Amino acid sequence: MTNENSQPPMAWRYCGNQIKLWRAHAQVSREGLAEEAGYAAEYVKSMEQGRRKPTIHLLKVADQMCGAHGMLTAAEEYLQPEKFASYSADYMRYELDAVALHFYQASLVPGLLQTEAYARHLIQGCWPPLDEETIERRVAARMERQALLDKATRSFSFVISERVLHCAYEGNEAHKAQLVRLLEVGAQRNVAVQVLLDCDMVNAGLHGPFVLLETSQHERLAYVEVHLGGLIYAEPEKVAVMRQRYDKLLQQALSPSESARFIEKLVGTL
Repeated sequence: MTNENSQPPMAWRYCGNQIKLWRAHAQVSREGLAEEAGYAAEYVKSMEQGRRKPTIHLLKVADQMCGAHGMLTAAEEYLQPEKFASYSADYMRYELDAVALHFYQASLVPGLLQTEAYARHLIQGCWPPLDEETIERRVAARMERQALLDKATRSFSFVISERVLHCAYEGNEAHKAQLVRLLEVGAQRNVAVQVLLDCDMVNAGLHGPFVLLETSQHERLAYVEVHLGGLIYAEPEKVAVMRQRYDKLLQQALSPSESARFIEKLVGTL
């Protein structure tokens, strides 16, 4: 498990150090670079130390002043915001290659089923708050992930708690669009969407959301997220426990057809 907020990204620290090294090699003072870039010297120092993300403007000015011939500006692509939170990167790699995925979600619509408006609403609500560039990149990445659903040879199963479907956001129209999205995806032959009613709060998912994956090599994994990280379990005994819980959730949930009718009734009330 990793904490993405534990220290500045490696790319920030590396690029900042490169600016410092090139500046020293060219005998350019920090104050001189700062003046040319229109920044305070302390601001440039924080970027050189990796405490702040080096700006593209500073890279361009430093590249020219230090005669780096594009070696500093080449860092621009590595300073783009990450598409996903760092702790979910390993999971995303497995998700991309999985042939079967099973999701249980008790509080949110799973990412693969979210509308763009829903995804943006959630990502904008991250705390500490994200900058606008990171928000847009993560929203775009979440939408790109959904192309997986179009791969008809892969199977997807979603069990979603009823309370998720009642949780409106940003008005009825946005909420209605999200419910319609669930119906549309659930109608695909490789996707099953099932609703777990809240009438009995004691169910197999009390310990929280999780994902089960099976790879093309028949490797079975389980993934869970906590506040500051994510865990992937590969031990057969642990995955088996999660598999048993999911099987029980499938038994406790409405069938796919019953779930579709349940969601359709909710849509009709909006």
